[in-house]
Amino acid sequence: MTSESALTRESTLYLSAFIDELVRSGLRNMVVSPGSRSTPLAVLAAEHPEMKVWMNIDERSSGYFALGMAKARREAVALLCTSGTAAANYMPAVAEAYLSRVPLVVLTADRPHELRDVGAPQTIRQIGLYGNHVKWFMEMPIPEAESHMVRHARMTASRAVATALSSPGGPVHLNFPLREPLVPDLHAPELFGAGRDGGQAYTRVGQGGLAPKREALQQLAQDLSVLPRGIIVCGPHDAPGFAEAVTQLAEQLKYPVLADPLSQLRSGSHSTKWVIDAYDAFLRDEKTAERLRPDVVIRFGGMPVSKPLLQYLNRHADCRYIVVDEGDWRDPTLLASDMLYADPAVMCRMLSEMVAETGAERDGVSWSGQWRRINRETRTVLEEAVEETGGLFEGKLFVELNRLMPPGTVLFAGNSMPVRDLDTFFESNNRNIRIMGNRGANGIDGLISTALGVSSSGCRTVLVLGDLSFYHDMNGLLAAKLHGLSITIIIVNNDGGGIFSFLPQAGLPRHFETLFGTPTGLDFSYAAAMYGGTFKRIDSWETFREAFQQALSSGGLQVIEVPSERKSNVEMHRNIWRKLSEHLVSLTEKED
Repeated sequence: MTSESALTRESTLYLSAFIDELVRSGLRNMVVSPGSRSTPLAVLAAEHPEMKVWMNIDERSSGYFALGMAKARREAVALLCTSGTAAANYMPAVAEAYLSRVPLVVLTADRPHELRDVGAPQTIRQIGLYGNHVKWFMEMPIPEAESHMVRHARMTASRAVATALSSPGGPVHLNFPLREPLVPDLHAPELFGAGRDGGQAYTRVGQGGLAPKREALQQLAQDLSVLPRGIIVCGPHDAPGFAEAVTQLAEQLKYPVLADPLSQLRSGSHSTKWVIDAYDAFLRDEKTAERLRPDVVIRFGGMPVSKPLLQYLNRHADCRYIVVDEGDWRDPTLLASDMLYADPAVMCRMLSEMVAETGAERDGVSWSGQWRRINRETRTVLEEAVEETGGLFEGKLFVELNRLMPPGTVLFAGNSMPVRDLDTFFESNNRNIRIMGNRGANGIDGLISTALGVSSSGCRTVLVLGDLSFYHDMNGLLAAKLHGLSITIIIVNNDGGGIFSFLPQAGLPRHFETLFGTPTGLDFSYAAAMYGGTFKRIDSWETFREAFQQALSSGGLQVIEVPSERKSNVEMHRNIWRKLSEHLVSLTEKED
């Protein structure tokens, strides 16, 4: 077949089978950026009755938008772009997805082989473009309509979705070389056809949690029965059922649970009896960190954000340190004595039963009681100290949000200072606040787009980020306008990189503002207006509460700016740490 229409029909049958199989495999959302070479895939996705296409013009924003959508829905989402640097702009989001285990199916259109490395326009080397930041890469063939090639299209689509979802989740990349003509034949008689009967997937893939070997867990249960001074550390992890399973394990072991805010343990209907949420504050005190010497540490999820917790673990490097993970090797402490590959929830439930079977008497007062008492005292001191700061102290923002957010809200925290203040000042509650962030690569890029991707799932979404992070992703605001999304964005505006004021670089006054402080002096009200949003700059916590309530009730794009001053913010943080340290000293003296 050599006519233009025949070639189009061949491409159409192959590519429509691929799109149809994505849908049959459970992938129903595709984020598309405009371009010519990707035309057949984009048009066919838009034509499929069960595929939702989300247009997002800027590829970097598109990548993060898909990332947020996949995070919120806990399902695979596809990305599609044309050839050339468009595909390169996906790289930051792909890296974040890989490191934070978010399932993305990245589809990049490409020039056919004869147009590569010969100076053809809009052509870069896309083979293996994302390197080892994807779980799987495949260079797709030139589309053909032969029956075995249509089977290949379906099998590859099924495999791509399954691989992205299989534990640990992550992105996959399929590169499509496409020849002209590029417009598909939407009247082809077998459009989206040639699959299994009844709309069944061509290949049904079963997913199941990785269960640990019973013998190994039984030995671990015996070992833990003689180690009363244990702690459970839960880093970023978002899986249904884990909170209930790990708190059940804590109840059996009588171990405190140090819960990172992104562990989903700080808010929910599960028991918070053993949850410790102020460790980032009280582990800054060296004497307290030394007194709380553990025999064993069991860690789930990624590495928590807290630096004092990392220093605490390094201080007690001689204890047994068990890392439970679904795959890969996530131990930046370099301290792991045991690496246990298992589904965290499955492992917790099994180990709970085995600990109960040992019949060992657990002392829940002397060890865990000490942690819980210090946690309560710390929360009291923090609450009083925050109220005494006066003015718009950045840490108080999360105290206010904790009181103001309705049940079921998603709170998305930006990197640098917001996620750290969240860790310190956000107290546990039972209102099912889902807390999210991009803690894979920890970048400040793409935060607006990620949060808007979260919002696209229909949940009430609040994003807190710094002014530089907002500047980095202002293009992402377009998604709110294009798709009618609602989000409340809170900008903590200290006119620069606030986190650097806490670091040794702050001791270089001659170069600090130029190299690290990086003030921009931007008025973000114009950006909000350009994208059809509402902007409010507040001057007190009273006006913040009013603005926040108004934002939630109004819907759409709502931007609230909380002005701050970097130097005074550092002083307020350090004053709080001093007050807490003094209180902990007096508490120790009373106990002694």
